[in-house]
Amino acid sequence: MQTLSTTFLKKLFKDQKETALFGKWITFDDIKNLFAKHQAVFKIEPLGLSEKQRPIYTLKIGTGKKRLLIWSQMHGNESTATRALFDLFNCFLNTSDAMFETILKECTLVFIPMLNPDGAQAYTRVNGNNIDLNRDAVHRVAKESKLLRTALEEFDPQFCFNLHDQRTIFGVEGTSNPATISFLAPSEEETRALTKGRKQTMDVIAAMHLLLQQMIPNFVGRYTDEFYPTATGDNFQKLRYNTILIESGHYPDDYQREVTREYTFYAILQGIYHIATSSTFNAYEAYFKIPNNDKIFYDVIHRYTDSKNDVAYQYIDEIIDKKIVSKLVKVDEFDFKNKTGHHEIVFETEKH
Repeated sequence: MQTLSTTFLKKLFKDQKETALFGKWITFDDIKNLFAKHQAVFKIEPLGLSEKQRPIYTLKIGTGKKRLLIWSQMHGNESTATRALFDLFNCFLNTSDAMFETILKECTLVFIPMLNPDGAQAYTRVNGNNIDLNRDAVHRVAKESKLLRTALEEFDPQFCFNLHDQRTIFGVEGTSNPATISFLAPSEEETRALTKGRKQTMDVIAAMHLLLQQMIPNFVGRYTDEFYPTATGDNFQKLRYNTILIESGHYPDDYQREVTREYTFYAILQGIYHIATSSTFNAYEAYFKIPNNDKIFYDVIHRYTDSKNDVAYQYIDEIIDKKIVSKLVKVDEFDFKNKTGHHEIVFETEKH
């Protein structure tokens, strides 16, 4: 299993990072002006309109037989991968490295960098009609769900990348580290059987994990593979479209997720390159060596001499006066002995 050079990747990211995009709140207005420069190498087309009539675009590149469909911001408030994709787009635009020549020769790539522009504008998980697109794969009530399914069936990809953010509560099992990146090969049905498609998905994830272990060892987790009957990844996998779920999570003191953006970029690029250069996808066993996600974190914990008085808080993001504001909200729980705060404050006196 071949991984890319970490030295090469770090320089590549530094040189190609899209400086026009920063922070967690990324809207269609933030990305629309970037399309113009990418028309030089991508075929850029409208896929359709959102519930509130915002445009949804696809970017297509490559001539190879291996087809990959990659989408981000299915949940509007999960933008880390969107930023990482535009970093990747700059690589295709500006570099002539042999790696990218190989990718474009072996693969045809279709990207949907923002599937839910209404949710992105409002900074919400749901779309403009309060529908969670990631739970709308069966009935496809939302326009955005219909558009994604149309893109899937018309393009007929061998692999899909379903890109999300995960909450700061997740850590890597057996460590005291947050889960900066987590992966999932979705189940196709309740028994979670290891079908051919799941094994192929696991193979690609194993390659991405191998790279990240060289860069952020013990900061990578495995998301639960419980079957969700209406979820996108589960249904696409069931339809024989191998679907790789990447969850961009927390890195210490990185609440803007700019560090996580970098590692998301590395994971996506390694995954694409692995698909481009592999003829078989059978090395799936290493997937099960990835530690599980573990819900062990809160953003802030106040510790007292009597642990019964401990209090935990989580950040809640809101848009106020056209700015994103993070507020600490008290957690309605009472036992934090086995929990960890990303930040902890120890009080020597008891609270009143």
